[in-house]
Order: sequence, then structure tokens, then C-alpha cells
Amino acid sequence: MVALVRTVAYLGLDARQVEVQCQVASGLPRFSIVGLPDKAVSESRERVQAALSAMGLALPPKRITINLSPADLPKDGSHYDLPIALALLAAMGVTDAEQLGDWIAVGELSLDGRIVASPGVLIAALHASEVEAGLICPADQGSEARWASGVPVLAPRDLSALLGHLKGSQVLDEPVRGDVTDAPPVTDLKQVKGQETAKRALEIAAAGGHNLLMMGPPGSGKSLLASCMPGILPELSPSEALEVSMVQSVAGLLDAGRISRARPFRAPHHSASMAALTGGGLKVRPGEVSLAHLGVLFLDELPEFQRPVLDSLRQPLETGQVDVARANAHVTFPARVQLIAAMNPCRCGHAGEPGHTCARGPRCASEYQARLSGPLLDRIDLHVEVAAVSAMDLGLPPAAEGSEQVARRVAVARAMSAERGIRSNAELDGEKLERFAAPDDAGKHLLMQAAEKLRLSARSYTRMLRVARTIADLAGEDAVGRTHIAEALSYRQMVGRT
Repeated sequence: MVALVRTVAYLGLDARQVEVQCQVASGLPRFSIVGLPDKAVSESRERVQAALSAMGLALPPKRITINLSPADLPKDGSHYDLPIALALLAAMGVTDAEQLGDWIAVGELSLDGRIVASPGVLIAALHASEVEAGLICPADQGSEARWASGVPVLAPRDLSALLGHLKGSQVLDEPVRGDVTDAPPVTDLKQVKGQETAKRALEIAAAGGHNLLMMGPPGSGKSLLASCMPGILPELSPSEALEVSMVQSVAGLLDAGRISRARPFRAPHHSASMAALTGGGLKVRPGEVSLAHLGVLFLDELPEFQRPVLDSLRQPLETGQVDVARANAHVTFPARVQLIAAMNPCRCGHAGEPGHTCARGPRCASEYQARLSGPLLDRIDLHVEVAAVSAMDLGLPPAAEGSEQVARRVAVARAMSAERGIRSNAELDGEKLERFAAPDDAGKHLLMQAAEKLRLSARSYTRMLRVARTIADLAGEDAVGRTHIAEALSYRQMVGRT
């Protein structure tokens, strides 16, 4: 007899259905798992055997074969424990094999029979919804699975409770959908003294979803300004919150099924590797650029990152996704992020500052800024210099306008983008770019002059139009004019000019 239980294999944010087939046949006692299992799946033998022993069940002295089909698809992760155990119990006649045909099972087993959490339950639940099946998952993740609408969910704490429910001797309670959590407290713009130009650039970046680079001496408030960004961005829509939660689920970061409407804010250290930033590893996991999907990726001390690591961001910033290619897998993760970066003008941090002299002179700044490649800088829409904060600035009273007022203007601008069928003006392209961002005659003349003088690439030209469209939206004007183009030009590339 061959018993079948369905589960899933995770490929990025996609789930591929996997059949766990179990055969108990005559022969020398042996327990083998085939179908390209990785180390974690191969070790399921020991966990399953110990969990059944904790329930008072012993494996039959026969040849037990577990096949994970399709056999040419690599299987990794501990979530195969539960379906392997259920398939084995069905083959042993402990539970009804036909009854299990309506369910997809995921979960890791502990040695005492408890079913413990494993990454990706939300992905599995959405797949179960597509194939009109129920989901069996760990009790701690039942609230996460309930976010997939219309999916029956069984969330037992251990194997004994699950078998009791399947046999009708006890009833498992339906798990409750997880909470929608409030946004965590963030820094208010009122705390930033002075820096009006940088605040304006931050508002434009938030309104249009544009990338921003701030350059200034240490202590000028670059990191403080970046920390204000989540407070002026609009909340995620329900569909966007689900997208973000799917990434967090496959990374094992979704806390007790709680979904947040706040946009992600990720700030990796400059020692981060390429795999940490873009994703990868033996068991491919999303990197920081995917964990910041639909939110902000903040890179402080930008030139201190390894150059290959920074250049690996070129594709995600352009396409909104990252492709992780390995010999045994090709995985795609979403990565539609807003890059906010900060840097010092030179290694010592004070190049160009009045009264400061450097032994290496201008060469210090030019060599430091040359660590950033031209193609990467070309993908950053707004470049702004952040001046040093003086003692007089520190004595100023808090700004009259804070994050709440700026957030209202940003929300209005984002609503205009939504009417154009896009999330933000940073996504304007093709026919929509020509239709909504084409400047008037005076603006076009100025832009053509700037393009020739500054030798703007086609990408820079397009990004300039998007920024100008956002500036016009913040001003409440339908047409992109000369003043909007002029302001957009003022934020053009400053790094490398020193």
C-alpha cells in the first residue's frame, strides 16, 4: 500500500506542490527518504521516529520508503516532517489515507511529538486556497495561515491532538486570524533642526517613491532624516501588506501571524555580504532588499559597502525584483524598494567644510566618492548636500511643521499617482511617462539644455521627468513646467563633482 500526503516546496514566493508517498513493504527493516532531500529533510527520519515513539507507536520492522515527488525538484527545509509522519501513519493504518487527501500539511516535529513553527506557512496557505484544499500547520502559525481567505485550517499543538481530531475523538478549535499591528513609533521631522533643503528632498522622495542620496559631514543629521521617512510614507494597502507579509513569512520573520500596515524599514550594516543584501545561501532566503519590499532600504556610510555588493543592487533598483541563480535553483524575490543612502564627502568626513583643511586635499574626496560606480549613482534620483549643524541651529526651537503635515501632502501626491494606475511616480514609464510627465515648451527647452550640458543618460533623463512630475503633484499643478524641471535639476548628481 502507498499512502499520499500533499505538501509544498518553496521557490521564492511561489509554492510547488509535492506529494509525500510512503510505502511499507516486506524486507529488511529500513527507513529511507528519496526525491532529492537536503540534510534537513534526510534528518526527518530521526525526528519522525522519535515523535511516534513519544506517542507510544513503534515503526514496523519492514522496509519503509518515503518518496518526495516530483523527484527532480530539490527539497529543503524542516516543514516536511509533518507530511512525512502523516504519510507513514496512513501507510501503517493508524489514520485514514483518503481523509488526508483534502489537506496540505507543513510543519516541523520535535522529539516529543509537538508540531513547531517553520517558515513559509502563509505561502502554503495561499497555495492551498488556489488548489481548494485545507491546511494543516503548527498551532503557533494558525493565525498566520488564516490570512488566506476561504482555507480550512487545522493548527494542532502535537501529533496526538491532530490524530484525535482526524479520528473524531476531539475537535480542534479554528484558529483566529492574526492582528493588524499598529506602526511602531518613528522619529518626527520636528526633531530635525534646520536642513530645509534636505527635508524638501525627503518629502519629494516620499511623494514619488524616488531614491535619495544625502551627502554631508558626520553629525549633520543624515541618519536622523532617514529615520523620519517611515513617518511620512502612506500606510500599505491590504494587498501590499499581504505582499510584504509573504516575504516575511518565507524568511521566518512573521510574528504570530501579525500583519503590519507600516512600510518596512531595513538598515543593514556596511559589512553586509552580497547574499545578505540580495538573497542567497545554501537554502535560498530573501535578502535585505527583498525584506524592504514596498518600503525603505537605508544604506548608511554608502561607500563603505563593498563595491560588488552595491553593484548587485543595480538590477533590483531598475526592475523591482531580484533573481538569485544557483546551480540547483533559480529563485525570484520581489524587491520594489525605495533606496535612501547617506555618506560622508570623504574619508575624514569634512571635505569642503569652511575652515577645514585636509592634508590630502581634493584628492581625498574624489577617491572616496569614486568607490561608487556611475551606473549605481545614475539610479538615484535625488542627490542632496546636508550641511553641518552649527551651535546656532541647535538652539533653534522645534520646527513648526512635523511629519504629520508632510505626510498629508505625500498622501495627496500618492493618490494622484494611484489615479494614473501606478503606486508612485517612480513607476512612470512608456506611454504613461509621455502622457503625464511631458513638460511644457519652456520646461522642455530647459531640460534639453541640461541634458546636453550635463550629458544625461536616457535613464537620467527619464528619472528627471519622474521627479519633476512629483514636484508638480506636490504643488497641485497638472502640467510639468519650467520651475518643476529646474528644481528637479538642482537635485541631480553631486557625488563625483568634487
